[in-house]
Amino acid sequence: MIRIDRVSKTFQTADGRQVEAVRTFDMFVEKNGFVCIVGPSGCGKSTLLRMIAGLERPSQGHILFQEREIVRPDQEIGMVFQEYSLLPWRSVLENVCLGPEFAGHSARECKDQAWRFVDLVGMRDFAGSKPHELSGGMRQRVAIARALANEPQVLLMDEPFGALDAYTRILMQRELLKIWEKDTTTILFVTHSVDEAVFLADRIVVMSARPGQLEDIIDVDLDRPRDRGQAEYAQLTARILKMLEQPEGVIG
Repeated sequence: MIRIDRVSKTFQTADGRQVEAVRTFDMFVEKNGFVCIVGPSGCGKSTLLRMIAGLERPSQGHILFQEREIVRPDQEIGMVFQEYSLLPWRSVLENVCLGPEFAGHSARECKDQAWRFVDLVGMRDFAGSKPHELSGGMRQRVAIARALANEPQVLLMDEPFGALDAYTRILMQRELLKIWEKDTTTILFVTHSVDEAVFLADRIVVMSARPGQLEDIIDVDLDRPRDRGQAEYAQLTARILKMLEQPEGVIG
């Protein structure tokens, strides 16, 4: 589905310095997989995701989606940010309608598509509400529904639950797994939380400190639904945390 081939990314700072964020990174993502990316703060996780989304260009190397090089944003690749970025003057349903509207569908088709994903994330009772009337978890559900309404083949998620309280975060993790199982979208999920990665992912990509390089790819061989009290769960979490015990970088 996605292949990252020896990708590096260097930024130039305001004072003219060259800062290397990602170095010679290689990986592939299989169709319908759930991949989490973890690494020290500032290791280039978000930069990598933005390159996959077509929002940044690699300084070196190539990123391919279904064997086509990604050079710009693609409607087949959706993205959910940590900030909800919903339009405050639009209702839940109207926000979810955005993608189908931009794709040129009729008003009826847009509404039908939006209702499907509003239902999928459990927000039908709040379809007429404005973003300021919703909790943080509810707003993030709407952001996920809006991304899914474009029917992307790949959904990129950049710390989508990072601003939520611990209890809501656990609820949203469970909801996301239900959505993924129903919709079978390929998901790449960036997180600072090793526990979250072990709970969600089929595979966990571990990045080194800046400049971010591939440290390891771990297949998570734990049955779902996962039990955080399970010994194997704790052992895998501890193993990854030990890998991340290194100095932090500057760019994320």
